Amino acid sequence: MLGCLVEKEITTPEYYPLSLNALIHACNQKSNRDPLMNLDEDEVRHALRALGEQALARSASGDSRVAKYEHRLSDTFNFTRPETAILCELLLRGPQTPGELRSRAERMHPFEDLGLVQSTLKHLMERDPPLVKVLPRQPGNKEARYAHLLSGDVELREAPSPREAAVPSSSAESARTLQLESEVAGLQKEVADLKRQFAEFRKQFE
Repeated sequence: MLGCLVEKEITTPEYYPLSLNALIHACNQKSNRDPLMNLDEDEVRHALRALGEQALARSASGDSRVAKYEHRLSDTFNFTRPETAILCELLLRGPQTPGELRSRAERMHPFEDLGLVQSTLKHLMERDPPLVKVLPRQPGNKEARYAHLLSGDVELREAPSPREAAVPSSSAESARTLQLESEVAGLQKEVADLKRQFAEFRKQFE
């Protein structure tokens, strides 16, 4: 939700701050979100209260009759525009590589090269406390991914090797085969019983 508030402020300032309804739609957006969410009004209100307690969001003052909300990320952390853009993308899409961050953050802040993305990530990692961490490189991936720490530390389970990943699939296939064989055997038995019963029935009229 915090990422949604930041994104809307930067990309569509004419519609910012956000009403509760607009914030719900922003959170449940089906593009540029990972994971996808389906939050209701009560869940969004609860999240806003939690963010307010951390001084990360607040109700916006204004002339509108509808209550609106805004983030306080820049006020709380005194972020630069590049830092805000990077952290926003990490909030919206989870762990990402520098290349992914450069491409996806372009609407909020264009980075001339990957070096600027990496230096921004480094600044966020050197904060006290750190706001970003680098994750262990996954097997088969050339680039490391980075994750935000605003929700606490990130524990990443290592991905299984191709051989290990194939085992569950093979086991599942074998179990399915055994189940089908058992079902076929049961059907064959039922057919045999029906044939026997029919033969006994015919004998009554011979």
